[in-house]
Amino acid sequence: MKKVFLLVCVLMIIESVHAQFNLPAWRGKKCAVVLTYDDALNVHLDHAIPLLDSLGLKATFYLTINSPGFKNRMADWREAAQRGYELGNHTLFHPCLGSTSGRTWVKPEYDMNNYSIKRMTDEIKLTNVILESIDGQKKRTFAYTCGDMKVSDGSFVNDIKNDFVAARAVRHEMHTIGEIDLMNTDCYAFNGERGEQMIEIVKKAMESNSLLVLLFHGVGGEHNINVSLEAHRQLLQYLKANEKDIMIASMIETAEHIKEWQRQNNIRKD
Repeated sequence: MKKVFLLVCVLMIIESVHAQFNLPAWRGKKCAVVLTYDDALNVHLDHAIPLLDSLGLKATFYLTINSPGFKNRMADWREAAQRGYELGNHTLFHPCLGSTSGRTWVKPEYDMNNYSIKRMTDEIKLTNVILESIDGQKKRTFAYTCGDMKVSDGSFVNDIKNDFVAARAVRHEMHTIGEIDLMNTDCYAFNGERGEQMIEIVKKAMESNSLLVLLFHGVGGEHNINVSLEAHRQLLQYLKANEKDIMIASMIETAEHIKEWQRQNNIRKD
């Protein structure tokens, strides 16, 4: 009898833990998906946002201030923000570590090997000021350029963590809500994948009750990292058709949700 009682207790504990760390974590849904678009490209305004609008979906656009697609279309980005899209911080000049393989395109003046922590943080904080002048928002998320987190004199992550609710990295990983480090949030970057391939990744997120952050650059062109309009449309239509199982929100909304859930469950990611 005691063994049966203990077995029942163990099963109840397992069920409780499963419930706590899975479905309720994402507002009763199987997973969370965040759509992110980098570099302030014209195709984001011309292709991505009209499709998102038609489906009633929201996304985060990580803007580089020196990009022509930002400088020449500030009014369009202001309008996008007014319609509920997050304008995320992707730095002033998109600096990256030029010493990394395949980075011959990095100009010396924007090579993070030539940056100090102070210069990097100053430029990031100034970007926040500029973005606030566009959307009026004080809370924001950040996307590491090229996924790089160090400059010549070390990591700048601790120096910006109080300026952002979350920061997106570029490793192709997904995690459950209790595992997520908001200042090093992983994502899947797409380049040439078909719609079916991207949908399979979403299905894996649903199976594992994980956060899935998706990263796009070109959508139908304008960038050498690109997905076709048809593949992008197919993915978004799948997300819309499965909204009952997928929490779809901007990075800032999702990060605030994760932060509160981790606080309530005494999970710290320092």
